[in-house]
Formats: sequence, structure tokens, C-alpha cells
Amino acid sequence: MPHRRSDVVEQAIAVLDRYGLADLSVRRLAGELGVQPSALYHHFASKQALLAAVAEEILVRGPVRPRPADWAGRVRAVCSELRDAVLAVRDGAEVVATVHAFGLGARRPGEELTAVLLDAGCDPGLARVAAGTLLHFVFGHAADEQAQLQAGSAGAIADAPTDRSDFALGLDLVVDGIAVRLAALSASR
Repeated sequence: MPHRRSDVVEQAIAVLDRYGLADLSVRRLAGELGVQPSALYHHFASKQALLAAVAEEILVRGPVRPRPADWAGRVRAVCSELRDAVLAVRDGAEVVATVHAFGLGARRPGEELTAVLLDAGCDPGLARVAAGTLLHFVFGHAADEQAQLQAGSAGAIADAPTDRSDFALGLDLVVDGIAVRLAALSASR
């Protein structure tokens, strides 16, 4: 029975969750689907294209929060959604960050952050850098959390994973920095 593109992405996420990114190969995925590896290339031209589709699906599956009226609240909502989405899948932060960095997809959070920051009064250059900084913070923080969880569950580190995250505080620090820059821009106009 032929598989649809969505079946391949679904199975790729299942393999990612079970084995991690290092073991998500076209060969393993094809084996899980009961097809030859070449059959997957009917749906995806390359492994990178497959990973881009996986990253997009990770983002689509993520939660959607209401958008507050203030720009800072909207930024926090977008960043928190992104964090929750990538943490929901093993190595999700690495997959989405890599796809984003290579320009293969996963653009929606960055585009939304840029739009929010432009609406807040940032010039286009500052909005782009601020959105990128926010994305790097979210991706890095989530990747660190995932690495600690995986190392802890494998017994590679003695420390148990903490039950509290400093994500919100770190995000507030970045948002506060953007607010200072916006206030300076506003004062100079």
C-alpha cells in the first residue's frame, strides 16, 4: 500500500521521538514504513526536505495561545508556543532550529515575531535582529532542556532534571532589552 506524504512525516516524527535525530535516517524510516528507501524520494527530494516537513509539522502540532494586546505579551506568547512545540518531540529543538538556520522552513515564528516588533515601533533592521535573538534564545534554551532530560534519563549525568525552568525569566530579560531599545528609539524621534 503506498504511503502518503503525511504518513511519511507522521512516521518520521515517531522515529524521531523513539530514537532521536541521530538515528532518523531514510533507511530506518523506510524500514518502519515497510518500503524501500527509494520510495521515500517520491515524496521528498532529500533528507533535508523531509526534515523541513517534520519541522513544520512539529510547529503545527504546537499549542496556540491567545495574543495579548501589548507587543511584549504577544512576543512572550509566540516564544512560549515555540518552546512548547519543540519540547513536545525528542530533539524537536534541534530539528526546528536546523531547518530554520538552513532556510528550509520553520519561518512562521520568526515572521510573526518580526511583525509584532515592527508594530511595536522597531525599524526593520532592529525587528529582524530582535526576532532572531528571540528565536536563538528559545531554540538554545529548549535544546539545553532536551539535552539535560536525555542525559538524565540515560544516566549520563548524576543530576536529576529540575522541575522548574528559568525560561520565563530569560525571556523577560530579552524582552526587557528590546523594550529599552524601543524607548531609546522613541525618545530620539
